[in-house]
Amino acid sequence: MAIKNRLHRSELAVPGSNKRMLEKAPDAGADVVFLDLEDAVAPDDKAQARANIIEALTTYDWSRCAVSIRMNGLDTHYAYRDLVDIVEACGDKLDTILIPKVGSAADVYFVATLLSQIEAYKGYPQINIHVLIETAMGMANVEEIARACPERMEAMVFGVADYAASVRARTTQIGGANADYGMLTDPDERGERLYHWGDQWHYAISRMAAACRAYGLRPIDGPFGDFGDPEGYKVAARRAAALGCEGKWAIHPSQVALANEVFTPTATEVDRARRILVEMEKAAKEGKGAVSLDGRLIDAASIRMAENVVKQIEQIEARQH
Repeated sequence: MAIKNRLHRSELAVPGSNKRMLEKAPDAGADVVFLDLEDAVAPDDKAQARANIIEALTTYDWSRCAVSIRMNGLDTHYAYRDLVDIVEACGDKLDTILIPKVGSAADVYFVATLLSQIEAYKGYPQINIHVLIETAMGMANVEEIARACPERMEAMVFGVADYAASVRARTTQIGGANADYGMLTDPDERGERLYHWGDQWHYAISRMAAACRAYGLRPIDGPFGDFGDPEGYKVAARRAAALGCEGKWAIHPSQVALANEVFTPTATEVDRARRILVEMEKAAKEGKGAVSLDGRLIDAASIRMAENVVKQIEQIEARQH
């Protein structure tokens, strides 16, 4: 069985048409690197990008990160060649295939079937599947998609830019705030009203995250377009983490460290999680179902949350060594 619980704190996008970036990608510090054949590659460069990716996968040492390919959309004639050419040549170097603009479970089944045939022919280990939820149809069918191919499906990514275009949202930001998305308070005693900004993508990310957790997948937040705004990136990442996501895309190498920082549990969180497990073990021996720690109730739900934190930090520490 292929790995399903790998780290996804940072997912670095690398255009397949850029040889210099391909060479640097393995050492960028990202948990996952996805080599892009879709939006970052012009139509005339698709074939050369495939060749570049094959060369990079067979030349460089990718042992310090997981590796994915973002194939072209299934509504294009590039898609099947992406899979056949690259997976046949070096499928044993790939961890996942990232499918863009997934609209239904049928899209997942198509890619899974082709992967199964190539793996059987070449004797390769199983390659997992990432999907991008970035269309109105994909969001409408997100639970159905999450249930598809449970043996292969690993993660879902919220693709904010294409999703905004698909639902015709009035925004030109890629993953940033929108000054038009807010509410006025009622007038105070002086007749003044305050304007409170809202999160335009709260519902979409929450819905995708719930579908992922219901079916054992990893929810990942997508791009933040302004790579010159590290604080804005970290705020967006913290919001995604608060909603249940466990990682975020980096469209520039400078965003990798920011994502790793946000999605790594703090020392305080880890210490508290380990204390919770110790106290609950004591409580179990004493026949208690819940106890108090630092003035707060902890119970079975606390154990599950604490175990998640401890497992994640153990993965991070193992990767660092």
